[in-house]
Amino acid sequence: MSSEAAETAAGAPTSGAPARGARAPRGSYAKGQARRQAIVDQALIVFGRSGYHSGSLREIAKRVGLTPTGLMHHFANKEELFTEVLRQRDEAIRAAAGDPAEHTLIEQATKVVAYNQESRGLTSLYATVSAEATDSEHPAHEEFARRYREGAESATPILVAAQADGEVRADIDPALAARLISAVMDGIQQQWLLDDTVDMNALFAEFVRGYLLPRRDV
Repeated sequence: MSSEAAETAAGAPTSGAPARGARAPRGSYAKGQARRQAIVDQALIVFGRSGYHSGSLREIAKRVGLTPTGLMHHFANKEELFTEVLRQRDEAIRAAAGDPAEHTLIEQATKVVAYNQESRGLTSLYATVSAEATDSEHPAHEEFARRYREGAESATPILVAAQADGEVRADIDPALAARLISAVMDGIQQQWLLDDTVDMNALFAEFVRGYLLPRRDV
């Protein structure tokens, strides 16, 4: 019996495996996580500027001091990296604005607009890639179609409840309004990306006042 086999039979760790109760080397793990996050941060910039198709893995790798092959040690392919960028974008917005609960949809959407105006990289990424994703062959096509569809589906009953409480105009169609809210948000952020003197907060507040809130007779 070889010495390695003897150690296994005795319950000792095989070569290359950590001893029972031993901790993984924290420094190596932390370094790997930091490098992975650096890749995501640079991918956000590249995808936000150039889109998914034109965004180059070679450029992303160069920005973090890696070769494309080295980058693949952290992400299996371009689509996996892009998915992680989108996931972190969603988490950042959720942390800043929260999830829309009953009767807080307008407040939550207002917070998203405010966050987007302070986060040009994330906003550019979303605007660029959502436009690209209208191509049915784009890897994010189904994901973006689902986002808009499910966003409207979840917003509709919240708007219905808000109408019942007199917080939203009774004469609007909640299902159509649910789609219009995201359409207005996308439209004003597109204008802001083209001209940063545009005030997204003021534009969205005007939309809310003129379309969603009940009219108050003076």
